[in-house]
Amino acid sequence: MSFTVYPALDIREGRVVRLLQGDYAQQTTYGDDPLPRAKAFAAAGASWMHLVDLDAARAGGYTLAPLLSAIASESGLKVQTGGGIRRRDDVARLLDAGAARVVVGSVSVREPETVIGWLQAFGAERLTIALDARQADDGRWLLPVHGWTETADVTLDVLAQRYAQAGMRHLLCTDIARDGMLSGPNIDLYRHLSALLPGVAVQASGGVRSGADVADAKAVGCGGAILGKALLEGRMTLQEALTC
Repeated sequence: MSFTVYPALDIREGRVVRLLQGDYAQQTTYGDDPLPRAKAFAAAGASWMHLVDLDAARAGGYTLAPLLSAIASESGLKVQTGGGIRRRDDVARLLDAGAARVVVGSVSVREPETVIGWLQAFGAERLTIALDARQADDGRWLLPVHGWTETADVTLDVLAQRYAQAGMRHLLCTDIARDGMLSGPNIDLYRHLSALLPGVAVQASGGVRSGADVADAKAVGCGGAILGKALLEGRMTLQEALTC
C-alpha cells in the first residue's frame, strides 16, 4: 500500500487555525492565507492536502467551495476535504467543486447505513470515513459525537469493520486525546487498525510532530498521515515528511 502525506489546513472564518483537542475556545490563528499555503504545499512536493471547514463542522453547510475550487485548479493538489457533511447532496456538491475525496465525519457514526449507501453511490475512492475516537479505561475505543460531548453506542472496532465490509478504502482516525497536542501519534492504535482492516488505507491523525512520527505511522501499516500544527509552527518541514 502506498503512503500519502496530507498537509492540512483547518479554516475558520476564512483564517488558518488550529484547535486544541477540537475545542473552539482554544484556537490558535496562523493567518488568512490558505490559498498561498496550499500552493506552497504543492511547491514542496505534496500531491494531496487535507482541508477542513471548521465553521461547517459545528453548524453544517460547507462554506469553502470557492477556496476548494481555487486550490484544486491553481495548485494542482488533490484535495481531501470535509466539515458539515450531512446529506448526499453535500458530497456531490464538494466533488463538483473540485474535491478528490470527501471526508464524512459525524454522520458516519450516527447514520452508517446512509454513508454505506454513499460509498456505493460515489465509489469508495471518493470518500474518507472519519472516526474520532477516545480510549476508555477498559481499553475500548469509543466514538464521541455532538462535538465530542456524547458517546455513540458502537465502538471504533465494530464500526470500522462494518465499513470495511461495505467496501471502505480510506479511514481517517483521530485520537482525540492527542489532537493538537504535538505529543506524537498513537502508534499502538494505528498498528491495531492497520491489522484489523487489511486493504484499508488508515490515515494517522493527531499528535504528529516530526518526520520520525510519520515514519512510525508508515512502518505499522498506515496509508497516510495528517500533518497540521507541526507544519504550521515550523517544527518539521513538509519535505522532511515526504522523504520518510
